[in-house]
Amino acid sequence: MPIFEEIQKYTTILITCPKGLSDYVKSEVENLGYKPTGHFPTGVTIKGSLLDAIKLNLSLATAHHVLLFIKEFSCNHPDILYREVISVDWENIVPADGYICVTSVVHTSTIKDTRFANLKCKDAIVDRMTQKNGKRCDSGSERDNTVVHLYWNEDRCMLYIDTSGQPLTKRGYRLNPGNAPMQETLAAAVVRATGWNGTGNFINPMCGSGTIAIEAALMALNRAPGTLRANFGFMHLVPFDHDAYTQLRRNLISKEKKPSTVKIIATDHDQKALDIAKSNAKTAGVEASIDFSLCDFDATEVPQGGGVIALNPEYGFRMGDPETLKVVYKRIGSFFKHQCSGYTGFVFTGNFDLAKFVGLKAKRKIAFLSGTIECRLYAYDLY
Repeated sequence: MPIFEEIQKYTTILITCPKGLSDYVKSEVENLGYKPTGHFPTGVTIKGSLLDAIKLNLSLATAHHVLLFIKEFSCNHPDILYREVISVDWENIVPADGYICVTSVVHTSTIKDTRFANLKCKDAIVDRMTQKNGKRCDSGSERDNTVVHLYWNEDRCMLYIDTSGQPLTKRGYRLNPGNAPMQETLAAAVVRATGWNGTGNFINPMCGSGTIAIEAALMALNRAPGTLRANFGFMHLVPFDHDAYTQLRRNLISKEKKPSTVKIIATDHDQKALDIAKSNAKTAGVEASIDFSLCDFDATEVPQGGGVIALNPEYGFRMGDPETLKVVYKRIGSFFKHQCSGYTGFVFTGNFDLAKFVGLKAKRKIAFLSGTIECRLYAYDLY
């Protein structure tokens, strides 16, 4: 069976994510009705079709890429890589006038420069397309069209189509990221890690560019984050069915909820940051669901009724003076104790020494990775 027919019907789908997020991806995948066939620190696998991959791209909040498996083979020489790649019926996958980007993860002693693997793979695809179509397709590093992913570990190679293209963390709403922003997928995982399910208040002092509050609003509205994006890698494949995609997108939008009476409050002491957060919320279509206020974090309104209050203070690495931040973390502890009774408090930080200055005993410490920084989400019961 030709490869393009296989991906339309049934193949392995690899859903990738940063370390620390795979449990949240697995939970999302299961909630969508899929049964994972594999679960590891940086991803989840299932069986499905190109249409399933499209649904996952539109629906998942904590994943980074959705990859469709194409081929696996043994390889211990670049010439073998070229031969195996050129044997794939790329003319039935990539449009004749398309643009190809090759990405890779390479762990092999066969080659010294991993960029050479990308080049060899790209050459094979372009040569095959030229043979079959009589003209050479474009290629480069931009991920806005067809993206092919190569995984080469020792003597085994796997080829995938990256149906996401750009990482799914790029929702399209954060046109102005602000300073040291948290990635959208990480923010979505943090919201889920708090246990908040949209039935209590969600308070986000120190909101910065608003990512945590916006992801909370998207979850409360049951809005599929991928519906905010206009471009995916799957749109640049020969088998792409635009009508089926449109219907799937409409079905997801029809399941959105109306704004509830639950309050989502976001505050910051910096007017510029607050303006950025409001703009991002407007682009995401959730500005009506979030109450924004300009104030110090400990002047944030904390309404009765309980819920979650989550802060992401500076760590003192890229921003903020560590000595000054000790005082800030102490104030967070005081704020929790005196103004947040009935809530569960959360502090997300990459500075574990500063976290001690909160002065409260954390009931949980949930590990995350923000870029290369090891972080923890500290949870506090506030009586």
